[in-house]
Order: sequence, then C-alpha cells, then structure tokens
Amino acid sequence: MIPLVAWRNIWRHKIRSGVVILSIAVGLWAGAFMVAFSWGMYDQYMRETVETQISHLQLHHPLFEDDHEVQYYMSEAAAVKKRIGNRKEELAFTARTVSSGMVSSPSTASGVTIYGIFPEEEDKVTKLASRIVEGKYLDSAGRNPVLIGEKLAKKLKVKLKNKIILTFQDTSGEIVAGAFRIAGTYRSKNTRLDEMNVYVRSSDLNRMLNTEGAVHEIAILLKNGSKADPVKEELQSAFPALSVKTWKDLSPELELVINSFGEYMYIFVGIILLALTFGIVNTMLMTVLERVREIGMLMAIGMTRLRIFFMIMLEAIYLALVGGPLGLLTAYFTVQWTGKRGIDMSMFSEGLSEWGFSSVVYPKLAPGYYFPLTMMTVLTAVLSAIYPAIRALRLKPSEAIRKI
Repeated sequence: MIPLVAWRNIWRHKIRSGVVILSIAVGLWAGAFMVAFSWGMYDQYMRETVETQISHLQLHHPLFEDDHEVQYYMSEAAAVKKRIGNRKEELAFTARTVSSGMVSSPSTASGVTIYGIFPEEEDKVTKLASRIVEGKYLDSAGRNPVLIGEKLAKKLKVKLKNKIILTFQDTSGEIVAGAFRIAGTYRSKNTRLDEMNVYVRSSDLNRMLNTEGAVHEIAILLKNGSKADPVKEELQSAFPALSVKTWKDLSPELELVINSFGEYMYIFVGIILLALTFGIVNTMLMTVLERVREIGMLMAIGMTRLRIFFMIMLEAIYLALVGGPLGLLTAYFTVQWTGKRGIDMSMFSEGLSEWGFSSVVYPKLAPGYYFPLTMMTVLTAVLSAIYPAIRALRLKPSEAIRKI
C-alpha cells in the first residue's frame, strides 16, 4: 500500500511535482550533453593529433630526443623499416629527417622545425597532401621545393613560388643555409603547429646536412591504436639501442584527458545534482508541512513512523525516477542526433584552431555512462528526502491532529 500512496501523493500537487521533475530532467540533460560535447571535442582533438601529427608510435635515437641534434640519427633505420613492412598491424609508416632552424624571407624570420620527408610515405601517415590549400604537394620535380603553413606564409609575407631561406646546422656544427621555393601552403586544424613546421624532401635536407640517407624519426600509424603498447614492446626488444615511444609517451596530456574524463563527468554532473538537491529538499519539506494533520492522523490510527519515513522517501525517489530517465533519455537522443550531424562552431574557428580543435564538434558519450548517472540521481533524491522525513517523524500525533 505504501508505494501506491506515495505515488498518488506526488500527483496531489501536479504543478509543484512537475516543476521538480522538469528541473531534474533539464539539469541532467544539460549536464550529460555538456559532458558529451566536451568529450566529442577532445576525442576529435586526440584522433587528429595521433593520426595527423604524432602517430601511434615513434622511433628515435635515444640522444636525439634531448636536443634534436642532427648527428644522432638511426643507423638501424633500414632494418626497422623492413621489420615494420612485414607486419599486418601497421596501417602506414614513414621515415623523416628532422632539423631545427630558421626560416627567413625579405620581410622577417622565424624559428621552425624542418622535416625532410618521403612524400608518398608521409601522405599515408599524416594525410599531408589533403591539407594543401594552395599550390601542390611535394614531388620529385624541381629544385628544393618546400611546404609551409598558411599562417607561416602570412607571417613571412610570402606567396606561392616565392623563395625562402632555411638556415640550420649540419652534422659538423657548421651553419648551412639553402634557398627553397614554396611549392604549396597547407592548413591543418592546429594553426600553431602550421607556424612551426615546414616540409622538404628528405633527399634535399640530407644533402645539406651531409647525412645522406639518414633518418632521425620513424612514425608508425596502426590500424588499431589499442595495440600500440604490444607493438612498442616488440620493437623495443628487437631494437634495444633505439627509443620507442607510443602516443601516450609522446603526448601525456592526451592520456591524462582519457584517464580523467570519468572523474570530470561525475564531478560536473554532481555539481548540477547538488543544485537540484535544494529544489527537492524544498519541495519535500513543503509537502510535509502541508500534511502535518494528515501525517498525525496516520500515526494516530496505527501507521508506524518507519512506514511514514519510507512513504516520504519513496515520494522523492519517484520524482527522481521520473525526471532522471526523462532527462537522460532526452540527452541520449540529443547526443545521437548532434553526433551524426555535428555542431557547427565555425564562428569560433580561429580561436579553436589555435588550440588544435575542429570547428565542427560531434558530441559523444558512451552508453555505459547513462546508468551511473541514473543511480546518482536516485541517490541525490534519497539524500534530499532524509531531512524532510525526519521532520515528519518528530511530529506528535496529538498535536499534529489539532493543526489546521
């Protein structure tokens, strides 16, 4: 009987109960959707970073990672490439020659990282050719072609086919300068990196460095990113003289985002539920105060205090069980709809690209998170109803019956 009475009690004041239910639903919808929006943004950022910048694995000479000095190249590069090419887990791999230096134009100069690449290999790993906005991708024709970021081109005040000077140190420590002609400009989703990275052919860079055929970095893109750690162990065992790192080692902040996302979600939703707690407490307290005489009568005819306690607790739980699933169901369909179509943030594209975020966000939230959120809502309702229920238990039947 108690569950039925509690259910009827919450509908005795339809507007008040409806407001509480709507508050719970809207609060949970907003919280879940904002979490999904944030995760969608960071998930895209992580995939973009791994797939087009750092890849799943990188191999270097151990000393190269400290100062990026060009004399620390990998003598085992050919053996590494051969071993990688025989595996099925790798989607693609590429070798690079890397040097830090300066790029200068008649207008200004800027510090950059110069990547000597094998154009076909590089495109398979980072899709660099698809990011060309003007000109063409590097090819075998022409002398010393170079790709620079669109933002860097604006900074240097240069255009397509203009010449720029790249200055860097060779293996003997001598300063080397070379004229390169701009073959194309590219634009990625991280404009800060576009201003720092330039791409030339590996053969051209090695010729100037006096390191013919040298490789400083091998990047590997896997078909399944979850196999990065096993592949790392295998390669490290096969080539103990080299440094093998996964994307988690190369960019620990990305791993931190993944590991802390669950905690972030629960804290964010917890704050929303904390605010909703005051609404539930206020509603249940008003319910008790309006029914003082009724509760006194129930006690007088023999209803135990424990049953009255459970009746009030059930009323709060019913409110949560109606509002909570309604809000989460709305959030689920909202996330599914926006996750397929995306949310256009192009008005903030310039600011987002500074931090490497896409201007179109696809919200995403794993189904496994919805059940814990429902349980958090029910727990909030239970905790919110404790004080009003205790107030009801303190009533004395003889005094409560006389209340008008």
